[in-house]
Amino acid sequence: MPRLPRTLARVALASTLVACTHGAAVPVRPAANARTGAYAPVFFSPPFALATPEDAVVRVVGPELTCSGTLVEDDLVLTAHHCLVKRDARGGFTRETLDAADLQIELGGDYLAWGTVRVRAIVTPPCGATGGAGDLAVLVLERKLVGMSTMTPRLDSPPRMGEPLDPIGFGRCALSDDGIHRHARPGGPIVGTSSETFVLRASICPGDSGGPVVARGTHEIVGVVSQSAMDGDPLTVGPTIGARLDVYRSVFSTARLVADGVDPSEIPPLSCAP
Repeated sequence: MPRLPRTLARVALASTLVACTHGAAVPVRPAANARTGAYAPVFFSPPFALATPEDAVVRVVGPELTCSGTLVEDDLVLTAHHCLVKRDARGGFTRETLDAADLQIELGGDYLAWGTVRVRAIVTPPCGATGGAGDLAVLVLERKLVGMSTMTPRLDSPPRMGEPLDPIGFGRCALSDDGIHRHARPGGPIVGTSSETFVLRASICPGDSGGPVVARGTHEIVGVVSQSAMDGDPLTVGPTIGARLDVYRSVFSTARLVADGVDPSEIPPLSCAP
């Protein structure tokens, strides 16, 4: 029988903490009434202390496929553009973006999500709908997530040849021996770069798309998983293409404006990198 996932244990232990963030109170000790001598409970609201640093990596659930993503601010999720487009009759990617209302973000890294949040807006450049160059997007959430960890996008410097990177995601291969949960994937050094992408050899499964590719030993995001050679075995290491973030800084600044209430019609449209 499988062992109870670690996150489920944390949720069971911390369920009262979640309630407390929504106004419920927890009795901790009795206090005597000065006039009657009767005891009444004293209440306090403990801090929200549920998330780990890796819980910044979330699952992006759409009507036809699921991907991975990363909280880069408490109301912004980074993912891949191709995860957010409609499919044609044969299942191929189109260039038509989904409605934000069709998406949901699942929180927590184990087999069952401990919470969900809806998406209010999608910010993405007009390229990358089928993967590769420009394959990134930022989702604006309907509310801020209190107490959740975030990861930092590297926007000021490019990926470097030979730099070791590791993907993280919720993918599951046909030969995987367990259910869907967050995986830190085996990665490796960058073996090639272009003006908008980089290449490394990594173990990737369907569902890892949009997940962060982080500088080894850090929580700094260099890119997102875009395309990979996969054979159904989660142990197979193959060429993987990541979409660079540093050439699309405007996507992040535009998403911040939208999250802060600026009407998208008042913001200059995004363009593909030259």
